[in-house]
Amino acid sequence: MKHGKKYTEAAKLVDRASYYEAEDAVALVKKTATAKFDETVELHIRTGCDGRHAEQQIRGAVVLPNGTGKTVRVLVFAKGPKVDEAQAAGADYVGGDELIPKIQNEGWLDFDVVVATPDMMGVVGRLGKVLGPKGLMPNPKAGTVTMDVAKAINDIKAGKIEYRLDKSNIIHVPVGKASFTEQQLSENFNAIMDAIVKAKPAALKGQYIKSLTMTTTMGPGVRMSVAKY
Repeated sequence: MKHGKKYTEAAKLVDRASYYEAEDAVALVKKTATAKFDETVELHIRTGCDGRHAEQQIRGAVVLPNGTGKTVRVLVFAKGPKVDEAQAAGADYVGGDELIPKIQNEGWLDFDVVVATPDMMGVVGRLGKVLGPKGLMPNPKAGTVTMDVAKAINDIKAGKIEYRLDKSNIIHVPVGKASFTEQQLSENFNAIMDAIVKAKPAALKGQYIKSLTMTTTMGPGVRMSVAKY
């Protein structure tokens, strides 16, 4: 794979043979962010889990202390007084049955997170084939199926992110933006790792966290030490 000049220059800053401690990795990742836009800093966590076994699945959410740096659009499925509650809490869109054809037939997906009250999951379930593959299906473990819609919306707007295993048993999460300070990125990284460590499946034998790589949207990967995990 051929890389551009900026990537090649940035890659020279990274010692491929080294495993960096968190603070050094954050400083290095900021230096490698050379794109014209504010790149997202990402963390890729390779685990020793086998997601094919239900008891080794990992899924949850964590609120980043310094947010994600991006504006998140929230769609809430609710009815009755919960509609007003969702609107008052700052939901971008609130509705029920009437949104089904808009999403299914018109391909409307102008939202980043979907929250639903439990009594609306029958309606939302009809959108499984559309929302599921995009990772937008509300889930109780992620706190997006709840009667407390105001708290869910506030958490999401404050910088709540979801984490889950992909098919390769890797977790991909945003840590923030390249414009964040080193301290902000470090605090977010620590919050993510604390949550992931707590989420370790009891059924797992052997090494849990196999590798950690931090990168920006367009930059090279920086391998991190997993010794403390």
